[in-house]
Amino acid sequence: MHVYLFYICLPLIAFLYSSVGHGGASGYLALLALFSFTATDIKAVALTLNLFVAGIAFIQYYKAGFFDKKLFMQLASTSIPMAYLGGRIELDTQIYFYALAMFLLFASFKLFFSKKKNTSTNSRPRSLPVVLIIGAGIGFLSGLLGIGGGIILSPLILLLAWSTTKVTAGISALFIFVNSAAALLGQFTLGFDYPNSMLLIIALVIVGGLAGSYVGAKKWSPIRVKQLLAAVFFLASLKIFFS
Repeated sequence: MHVYLFYICLPLIAFLYSSVGHGGASGYLALLALFSFTATDIKAVALTLNLFVAGIAFIQYYKAGFFDKKLFMQLASTSIPMAYLGGRIELDTQIYFYALAMFLLFASFKLFFSKKKNTSTNSRPRSLPVVLIIGAGIGFLSGLLGIGGGIILSPLILLLAWSTTKVTAGISALFIFVNSAAALLGQFTLGFDYPNSMLLIIALVIVGGLAGSYVGAKKWSPIRVKQLLAAVFFLASLKIFFS
């Protein structure tokens, strides 16, 4: 694949993900896998880009009033140390890519069939032990695979009716940021290399993140975008399985 296609896709992924309060790690992982980056570099690059895009998305949603501090603190209290632990674990390259392929396959089906949005202002009571367990589990998986965890957390919050769609986006954005930072710190202990064009890559996702989070905070419907992303994930997972 031509290298220019890689640079074109980066801001598009950041735009699409930030519009729903996500950092885009799943998209970056799929794109990096398609362009044959190494397993260690894939995790480090995806987590780093998450910091910028999720941070931008959080600011936009927080300024718009979409955030639940209490729920975030409960989830983050267990996810952060577990994300650091997951980031310190170095999987065999083949095992990592198979795990990544399975995750992308799961993400593709989750996004494709996710059509309903919770717009109710009411939320169900939350069990603190359940919240803490969910935070720990997603945090560990985030560090292990190099994701922020938002693509898993968001549907769970909505499924359990703990919050509305927009507030969920705000929670997920900051959740992704802190998990990515913890996982990247854990990954740092193992060592990794950024590509020579890392500054350009960061600049491109910042542009996409700024535009996407602004549009998302203005009630932009993400349903068709989710289905498009699902197709990309599905193709990426097939490439990993058969390569």
